[in-house]
Amino acid sequence: MDFGFSEEQNMLRDQVNRFMNERCPMDQVRRILKSDNKFDSALWSEISNLGWLALTIPEQYAGLGLGWVDLTVVLEETAAGLCPLPVASHALAAKAILLCGSEEQRTKWLPAISEGSSISTLGLFDDPNWISEEGISSVASKTDTGFNLTGSKPFVSDATLCDWLFLAFNCDGQLILAKVDKEQCQIHSEPTMDETKDMGRVTLDNLSINKSDTMALSNENLITLTNYGAVAVTAEMVGAAQSLLNLTSEYAKDRIQFGKPIGQYQGVKHRLAEMFVDIESFRSLCYYAAWALDDAPAEVDRAVSLAKGYASDAFVEIGIDGVGLHGAIGFTAEYDAQLYLKRSKWARPMYGDSNYHLDRLATLGGL
Repeated sequence: MDFGFSEEQNMLRDQVNRFMNERCPMDQVRRILKSDNKFDSALWSEISNLGWLALTIPEQYAGLGLGWVDLTVVLEETAAGLCPLPVASHALAAKAILLCGSEEQRTKWLPAISEGSSISTLGLFDDPNWISEEGISSVASKTDTGFNLTGSKPFVSDATLCDWLFLAFNCDGQLILAKVDKEQCQIHSEPTMDETKDMGRVTLDNLSINKSDTMALSNENLITLTNYGAVAVTAEMVGAAQSLLNLTSEYAKDRIQFGKPIGQYQGVKHRLAEMFVDIESFRSLCYYAAWALDDAPAEVDRAVSLAKGYASDAFVEIGIDGVGLHGAIGFTAEYDAQLYLKRSKWARPMYGDSNYHLDRLATLGGL
């Protein structure tokens, strides 16, 4: 078991970092957020051409056949610049098809996801605070040709940006995933604290859908998809937290109070050191969880909950400290620090907050 990065993974990290600095710096992110559809199709095409959207899709479906650790590298680096493109949502939709879809469905859908021509997302729970089968209240009823779908799913990540939405429904106690085209449903943007993360409410009113556009969703696969989602969110938390620490450290070097930089004061040093230790801790846990998803299925539940449970609270504290150490300027809309605090608030409940994951760890430990 080697937790060092391969030469290829280091090259991938350098590529993503360079792309973010050159093609999607923070001023570009702000321009995207001010645009009408809050999406940059040219940037999406570029990352598709770079292969990032195909990383974890097997080669037989036009993918690159790499692992979740490789995707975690991409998510960490894109989140460092708060990239508003739906990279994580797209990858999770692909994973849902790989887990739950038939060979015919994989062959039909995955190449379009791999090349980025059909932007996709995954919507499991109707309440982000209820991470269980009971948290899926949207209803599917059987018909002669398939299902009728009814329900309202709030907080579907990147819903307004997507062409395909893979949504979970309950059909008389059995769960299904349904592929819904954007034209088949109503999608309304849900205002959240984090402007860089699009969230949408998806509403369906007795939508008739063919059986060929549905997949059985076992409780085991529901847990598995939750684990993948938790690692994806944690990877983004790592990148965003690191950027805030970098921003705050540079400010502490430049801000002069009482004749010297505030970074020379012990109280500031201690807070920066605590931020650093927390980030390194949940970065290690995140990559351990990503490795487990690829290579150690018996360790996945514990590894994922260690990572997301730690990061959910630690990132919020990092966000608060980062903004606080900037003083009044940290709260202004023109300054970037507040954007990272908002990201920490968005990420905290996604795929389980610290309470959920700490409870799961206790259960796994027999408590």
